[in-house]
Amino acid sequence: MAGSPDFQTLQSIIATDCGSTTTKAILIEKVGEHYRLIARGEAPTTVEAPFEDVMVGVRNAIQELEELTSGKFLEGGRIIVPSRGHRHGVDAYVSTSSAGGGLQMLVAGVVKEMTAESAERAALGAGAIVMNVLAVNDRRLPHQRVELIRKLRPDMILLSGGTDGGDITHVVGMAEVIRAANPRARLGTTFLLPIIYAGNQDARPRIQKILDERLALTITENLRPTLERENLMPARLKIQDLFLEHVMSHAPGYKTLMEWANAPIMPTPAAVGKLIQMIAQEEGIQVIGVDIGGATTDVFSVFQNVFNRTVSANYGLSYSISNVLADAGPLNILRWLPFQMEEADLRNRIKNKMIRPTTVPQTLEELMVEQAISREALRMSFAQHKSLAVGLKGIQQQRTIADAFAQTRTGETLIDMMQLDLLVGSGGVLSHAPRRSQAAMMLIDGFQPEGFTYLAVDSIFMMPQLGVLSEIHKQSAKEVFDKDCLIRLGTLIAPSGTGVEGEPCLQLTIGGYTHEVPFGQMLLLPIGLDESVEVTVTPARKFDVGAGKGKTMTKTVQGGVVGLMIDCRGRPLSLPSDPQKRIQKLSEWFQSFHLYPDE
Repeated sequence: MAGSPDFQTLQSIIATDCGSTTTKAILIEKVGEHYRLIARGEAPTTVEAPFEDVMVGVRNAIQELEELTSGKFLEGGRIIVPSRGHRHGVDAYVSTSSAGGGLQMLVAGVVKEMTAESAERAALGAGAIVMNVLAVNDRRLPHQRVELIRKLRPDMILLSGGTDGGDITHVVGMAEVIRAANPRARLGTTFLLPIIYAGNQDARPRIQKILDERLALTITENLRPTLERENLMPARLKIQDLFLEHVMSHAPGYKTLMEWANAPIMPTPAAVGKLIQMIAQEEGIQVIGVDIGGATTDVFSVFQNVFNRTVSANYGLSYSISNVLADAGPLNILRWLPFQMEEADLRNRIKNKMIRPTTVPQTLEELMVEQAISREALRMSFAQHKSLAVGLKGIQQQRTIADAFAQTRTGETLIDMMQLDLLVGSGGVLSHAPRRSQAAMMLIDGFQPEGFTYLAVDSIFMMPQLGVLSEIHKQSAKEVFDKDCLIRLGTLIAPSGTGVEGEPCLQLTIGGYTHEVPFGQMLLLPIGLDESVEVTVTPARKFDVGAGKGKTMTKTVQGGVVGLMIDCRGRPLSLPSDPQKRIQKLSEWFQSFHLYPDE
């Protein structure tokens, strides 16, 4: 890693994200008193054959920045740091990476619903793809666990189990299974596979004796020191350290990348999570972020100051698109189309996309199909996220009368959509939707926010670079995120509850005008990007917008490029079962948001 410049006086920064298919580079400069995005370049990632050197793609992306700005940032094949003058080098260089499949981990614990789940949360929060979860009670026989470990060939293993002072038998038994498997790393055949032990501290001597010879063992604090407390951060930091030391250092070209960088290289999802956490803390808000890609969909959330990330490794819109069809079922995808389509036609379109993953929709019908599939990918990924973003299981606690009314109880999801303040979408289908209202509708249908929620999308997917930049210079990351990264779509008001089509649902008073919105309808009001207005919302007695059923709320809301969005379709959202009625309602909703060109 390169030496550290004076981060407080940075005038220019280049940040790259080495993705699985594309390497993106951004140039940030201080303009007056504020930091702004100046240019963005991209090039194919070159970690695989024929180049087998990630630096080829990095240099090509930076050369595009040179062409766009008439600057000079490379000399003799190296980045110029520190700057030698305006656009002659930069003051700092940082990078993230998910090239070569990112960080792939196997996690193991004692009880699947407790320590194994805590280990999974630690790995996901560190930016890993969790290949599988082993636990004593997972109903696998020992030889099946051995076969699975040998077959998976992870980059790293995280072993946890037992509370401090508790029984060590089971976690020691799991260590012996791992030792018997004698796993080999995915990248590099000459080094020992890293394994992190973050379990019962009383078992450390036994774990060391079992694993130290065959694997590169690192011991850190217990993930679950007591039943009532989860301690994920030490393990997450160790995972990222070992990602640099072992995994990245053996990937083609990464040694040079690490020498260039002025801060540790972060896994791409960890960097996005870092940015989501920073925004939640700085603003004091509850946030959900989603990145829907070709192979995976990542969901991030911060609720009650607790950060969670999940990766739905089988839900994407190109390489994994057939998995979305298999798990959602064709009928769930077809229900979002405002026209009739045969199931066989849908299957053929999805198979064509899978074998030609880089194609984009060429007709309006193809665009509607892709956006219908994305709704299901978002919905299922979010369902997985809610199942993992939970309070701690296995706790016995005394409950008071106040606890009886608490939103979140032990083992229940932390996600409360009525408390959500900001929903941010990223990924091609959202960031590059032809109309911003289409991105808004996909987020609304996939996540079903309740009450008052602000919607936004990442303009050109620079959240990873800003996340790693926030490690060395929060101000520049925050200002560029605010000014250049976020496309503000607008505020959504969505009453919770269900009713009968056409019955009163919500009364909205804004600027002296009152709008009556019946159940089953959507309304879009043109409140612009820099506008904020005071609204008074009175839901009907069966509906709630955050103050309780039937109770009025007055709030100042922000506009956006889409506007102020009112969704009175109810929560949970239910589409008409009759095909003609469903098509009619979809057409009405889409027209109210000006989603597609009029035929």
